Parts: sequence; C-alpha cells; structure tokens
Amino acid sequence: MKNRSKLIRALALLPWLVAGTIFCSAGRSVDHKINNKLVNEESQMGEREFSPDEANLIASASNQFAFDLYLNLKDSEDNIFFSPFSLSTAMAMTYEGAAGQTAQEIKQVFHYPESLEVMREEFAEIINLINKKDKQYELHTANALWAQKGYPLLTEYVSTVEKYYGGKVTDLDFARETENSRLIINHWVEEQTNNRIKDLIPPGVLNQLTRLVLTNAIYFKGKWEHVFPERNTEETEFKVSAGKKVKVPMMSIREKRFNYLENDELQLVELPYAGQEISMLVLLPKNDLTSLEPRLTASQLNEYKKQLRSEKIDIYLPKFKFETKYMMGGKKGILGRMGMPTAFSPAEADFSGINGRRDFYLSEVVHQAFVEVNEEGTEAAAATGLVVGVTMVVKKLVFRADHPFIFIIQDRATGNILFLGRVVDPSASK
Repeated sequence: MKNRSKLIRALALLPWLVAGTIFCSAGRSVDHKINNKLVNEESQMGEREFSPDEANLIASASNQFAFDLYLNLKDSEDNIFFSPFSLSTAMAMTYEGAAGQTAQEIKQVFHYPESLEVMREEFAEIINLINKKDKQYELHTANALWAQKGYPLLTEYVSTVEKYYGGKVTDLDFARETENSRLIINHWVEEQTNNRIKDLIPPGVLNQLTRLVLTNAIYFKGKWEHVFPERNTEETEFKVSAGKKVKVPMMSIREKRFNYLENDELQLVELPYAGQEISMLVLLPKNDLTSLEPRLTASQLNEYKKQLRSEKIDIYLPKFKFETKYMMGGKKGILGRMGMPTAFSPAEADFSGINGRRDFYLSEVVHQAFVEVNEEGTEAAAATGLVVGVTMVVKKLVFRADHPFIFIIQDRATGNILFLGRVVDPSASK
C-alpha cells in the first residue's frame, strides 16, 4: 500500500511528453546512449514519506501552471495539446541554476514550492516511480544533459541535476558541429517517445553560443478500461464552428457505467484506462468553448469532480490524432508574458548557479506534443526544449462530443493533471 501511494503521487504530476532544456555544459566523457534508468538509488529519494500538505503543494503547483498556460494558448483557433509535467521538469532543472529575480520569476510562473528540498525529493521520487515496471500501461521517463565539450559547469549544479533528476552529462560540440549535435539530441527524443516526437529542436535554434541542453522525455500508452467497439465507429459531422462542419470517425460505446456530470453549462465524463489509476476527463460545453474556458481553473475542476456520479450512459467521442509545437521563448513570448521575462534577457538573466557566472540566458523554449485517441486507447508524447546561450438532461443519458471540447488526463487518486488539451477540429492532423 505504501508503494502504491507513492506511485499515485508520482503519476499525479505526469503529463505525457518529452521535455528538453538546452544549456551550456562542462566537458565530460559520457556516452550519448539513452539513459532511462532510475535516479541514483543512493539518494534514496523513494524512501521519504511526504506529508499530505507537501503532496498537495506539489499537485497544486502542477495544476495551477497547467491552467495558467492553457489560458495563454486558448486564443488561437487550433487544437491545443501540451504536458505541464514536461515543461515543469525541464524548467525545474533550469531553476536549479537560477538566482535572484530570474529564480523568483520562474518560481512564480511554475508555482514551485518554497522548499527546494521538497521540490527536489518529490521530483526524484516521481522519476523513480514512473520507471517502475509491472504497470497495466506503458509509461517511462528519462533526463539527459548535453554539454559543450570543454565548457566548465559548476560541479554542484551537475551533481544536483544528476542526483535528483537522473540527468547524466554527454559531451557534444555545439561550437563546431552544431547541426550534428542537434541531430543527436533529436534522435534521443525520438527514441524516448517511440518515434512520436521528431525534430524537437528545429534548424537554427542551436548555434555556436549554445553551451548546454537538458532534456526530459516521457512516453505513455494505455488502453481504455472499456474499449470502444470498432464496429460502432461511424463517419459523422463534427461542428467545428457555426459555419464549419467536418466529417470525422465517431467512436461510441453504449449502456456502460461512467462517472458523469451534467449541469447548465457542460457535460463531463470520466473515461478510465486499464488499471483505473489514470483517466481522461472530457469536458463538453453546452454552448461553445468561450463560455467555459475563462472559468476553468484547478479549483473549478475539483468542484466538478466532486459532483461526478456513476451513470449508465452512451458515449460518442471522435477519434483524433494531432501534433502541436509551441515556440515559447523571448521576453514577449508565452512564458515571458506569463511573468518570467528576465530569464530571456541577455543583460539581466542570472543563471550563475550553472557555471558561476552571469553570462547565460534562455534564448528559446520549444514544446512539442503528440496525441492519438482511438477505440483501443490513447498514445501520447511530448517534448520541451529550453535553449540557453552565452550572452549575446434526458431519460437516456448521451454524451455526444460532436463539437469542440477540452480533455484532461489525470491521476484519479490525487487529481493531478497529467495532460491537458483542446479538440477544435478532430480532422486536423498538423
């Protein structure tokens, strides 16, 4: 029971994705093979018991950031998909080297706890438990550091990232072999995500001033607890907007019991995956997304979940498969607008905890994600790259998702958001 409670806490912060952070690094002779083993067991992070207050603090931080970011992405007319955990993990490794105003802004945006000890040990515990075997779904994570050959990093920084985040250092030559370095990192990401995330770092993002890249990779694949029969899937209309309809393959499952809520503004259904530790929440507004999105917060979601009741219901859900990519860097980029512009300023950024000098800044943050939902289940992956350079109601209940909706992958026991997305057009596969 003790191990299960730890696993529940670990999965609570896990959205499916890959995260990549790019920094400057020291010259160390490390093989560039994939490292997805558990965090150093000598740290014994998996042995520490957390109080409910601490556990809730970490879960709250992840969920708050998830909705903060969603609100900054919602104004586009496209599908949305991202992993709060990937971004949070990549930025946590960055935060370890931040100081002063830079650190304060990062902490505020990502809602990290005041205690570094709590943050570090909880991340270490999460990484250890995610990589445990004997699960009814496929789920794994790995971290790696890619460093400019011969560039000195602080030993304390490197050891902290390795001890608590499992990030081993690999030498690359960004200065003279920039393109080859990019290809090696992207290949690592592809392998960690079952080839679902390709070309995370686009050409031109790395340059001769790049000194360190930190990557976190997460991959998930799970089957539904109640599989949608393929024979039930039919082509039907999906109302993208008032003036646009598209034909999509609509899955359905009839006369099954699911946790369900219906009120004046929305229908909400919970679809568990095999093992029932992880589930998808689908929020279907009765009007349109603009009536729901502004009010969607972590606390509001908790209120909805309290009202869920087991009901026999017919579910209609479109199959969808799409990929997203967000360039989030710059003082006026998404993260800068959310409250951390200093990290992107060559003149003001302070990442002296990485190399002992104030000559690092974030030049770009790239987040890429993939999701596929079909009759059998869900496959999802994502990646984040942070680039750091040197300064320069009815009788029969029916849930028919035939218009835009929001979906959330969550850990059922804790309510921590693993994944957050929006389907505007299921037929779009960009």
